[in-house]
Amino acid sequence: MKKNSLQTNLLVCLLLSITGILLPNQAISQQTFCNPLNISYRFSLDEPSRRTAADPTIVLYKDIYYLFATQSGGYWYSKDLLDWNFVTTKDLPFEKDAPTAAVINGTLYYLPLGSKVIYKSEDPITGKWEVFTDSFPLPVGDPDLFQDTDGKVYMYYGCTNNGYLQAIELDLNNKLNPIGNPVNVLKGNPALHGWERFGDYNTDNDNPWTEAPWVNKYNGKYYYQYSAPGTEFKSYADGYYISDKPLGPFTYAANNPFSAKPEGFINGAGHGATFTDKYGNYWHIATMTISVKHKFERRLGLFPVTFDKQANLIAHTEFADYPMVMPHHKIKDVSELFPGWMMLSYKKTAEASSSLDTKPASLAFDEEVRDYWSAKTGDKGEWLSVDLGSISTVNAVQINFAENNTQLFGRTGVPAQQYLLEYSTDKKTWRKLVDQTNNSEDLTHQYHVIKIPVKARFLKVTNYRVPGGTFAISGFRVFGSGNGKKPTKVNSFEILRDTTDPRNVQLSWKKQQNAIGYNIRFGTAKDKLYRSYQVYGDIKVTIRSLNRDQKYWFAVDAFGENGITRGDAH
Repeated sequence: MKKNSLQTNLLVCLLLSITGILLPNQAISQQTFCNPLNISYRFSLDEPSRRTAADPTIVLYKDIYYLFATQSGGYWYSKDLLDWNFVTTKDLPFEKDAPTAAVINGTLYYLPLGSKVIYKSEDPITGKWEVFTDSFPLPVGDPDLFQDTDGKVYMYYGCTNNGYLQAIELDLNNKLNPIGNPVNVLKGNPALHGWERFGDYNTDNDNPWTEAPWVNKYNGKYYYQYSAPGTEFKSYADGYYISDKPLGPFTYAANNPFSAKPEGFINGAGHGATFTDKYGNYWHIATMTISVKHKFERRLGLFPVTFDKQANLIAHTEFADYPMVMPHHKIKDVSELFPGWMMLSYKKTAEASSSLDTKPASLAFDEEVRDYWSAKTGDKGEWLSVDLGSISTVNAVQINFAENNTQLFGRTGVPAQQYLLEYSTDKKTWRKLVDQTNNSEDLTHQYHVIKIPVKARFLKVTNYRVPGGTFAISGFRVFGSGNGKKPTKVNSFEILRDTTDPRNVQLSWKKQQNAIGYNIRFGTAKDKLYRSYQVYGDIKVTIRSLNRDQKYWFAVDAFGENGITRGDAH
């Protein structure tokens, strides 16, 4: 077993609300994390050499969280959703895709895609599993096992670009064999649902992949969740249908997709699983895309989930690749999870010990995980630095290491990244901020919270060892607060809904002082702006993910190094 940390340092800070307004000045203890999750992503076994994990499931079993993902060579467990331990065992077939796990009558069950074998365990922390049945008659795509509150068990499944996602009851007293015939639940409909269209920006006409069913029951309603249009796209998202009965009929939800993150540093929020933590808070663990070296180059993201008064399902992906608080209580409002630390490093002046011609230092600061800076070598002493422009308060740093020219496969023999992170106010005197020169954990999205926030203008990361290839970074991201003012408010903006294709809308607005970017919130009512679309720098955007027959409200928020200024809904 191998333990890794998502950085759970004690924070001494002033908590900001989601609006950036200071709350009472008091020292508080919080733990935070930052997407993509900093777990031990395995190198794929096939070429090209790349790390990946996708199609995740998290279940809470005997007060421990278990995380399963496609072709990861094992699974993880955690007591708090922050610190994760890796487990491998010969008892499970880890090279199969899209595994599901479910607690049924006090036992944990495991079923991967296309398998006739269902496994079970009452002690998964030790890696001990046994075969429950080896003759399951429905080897299906993207299965989800679900036990209802009345004890009955169902399976929801499907992975198709031309067929239906389905559902069926299983016989708990007969090795979970099917009862009756499968029920057709839903089929992709990109002509009506713009977000189901292919492509990073929903511009292609290929049939979408509808896949990854997942069902939760909330207040007597069944939420049949599913993914589209494809795992390699920024637009990869999860929608849902709802029913009063476990086998339907199901009705399409108006606020679809409920989980989407089409822009920002890392994108995608599809093929997910919704679960409750120990305190009754809901979360959605989902697939995020890089998809540069291979379309199956992916990561995992964790998003808070709430239900509104009308029981609409909402995954909160606004600023979801910024630091978020991991609560240790039942939250009253999702704003509790935002510590208020803003991006300080976007497009700031960068320097490096060396750079490949096609991988300049600036690419580590453009808020795009698909780009990366690379030094010419992987030698000790290669470095990358950033000038924040002025002395700022630094609360956290996320260093996203990239794989450039690696020839690594699997987990065996992969050395851990080792590095030193320093800071300075004058570029002359450097002080140690994080020392990972003896690091032994193979982690590539290293997130460091500064126990006592520091004043810094310059930050530098110096290589001591790379797992393979060259020293490369896709995102050297610094979070905290600057010394200026919040952005001015976007008081008005233009909305042009495409009359020939209402799935598309174009929005434009004026540039605001102190803004580095804008967040478009939109939804089905003035008080239901549940979807978000984040842009850096631009003052115009075309969104092609609307539902054709749905009316929408929009708001444009300006954000910068000193907070967020909310816009009004129109």
